Amino acid sequence: RNPQREGYLSKIANYCHYSTFSFSQVDGKTIKAQIWDTAGQERYRAITSAYYRGAVGALLVYDIAKHLTYENVERWLRELRDHADQNIVIMLVGNKSDLRHLRSVPTDEAKLFAERNGLSFIETSALDSTNVETAFQNILTEIYRIVSQKQIRDPPEGDVIRPSNVEPIDVKPTVTADVRKQCCQ
Repeated sequence: RNPQREGYLSKIANYCHYSTFSFSQVDGKTIKAQIWDTAGQERYRAITSAYYRGAVGALLVYDIAKHLTYENVERWLRELRDHADQNIVIMLVGNKSDLRHLRSVPTDEAKLFAERNGLSFIETSALDSTNVETAFQNILTEIYRIVSQKQIRDPPEGDVIRPSNVEPIDVKPTVTADVRKQCCQ
């Protein structure tokens, strides 16, 4: 028995969790989205590129208080552009906006990066839920607009790679303060 190895396998299993839930309506239609969290960690890099194929939207999330996470955004964007559909909708998200006093990534710098790269931009706080729903609503509205114009082609079934041992996560509309404190620490 190797507890360290089991912990590693547990992290990979957690990495593969996804959520499916419905958002508010766009043009009178309810949007159902499947959200995959690739964690942005280097050790999962080979696995994450498989998730890009077939994706119609991506949130590139960095921590506004940790500049290194922002520096990695360029590499993740390059990977998205290399592996995803050319019409994928991408939003740059500066998370932990509640930590303004610890900010190491200026908002203007991130906005400029987003503008130069054709991305939308928003700052959020998972802790206090600031702009989280808005971020999802905005990206899903843009995805819907593009899909409804049939600009994103539907890949053949064989071209989409998805892991077979994936457990769905139930996402509840409201989260207690205790649960929020555990997120992203």
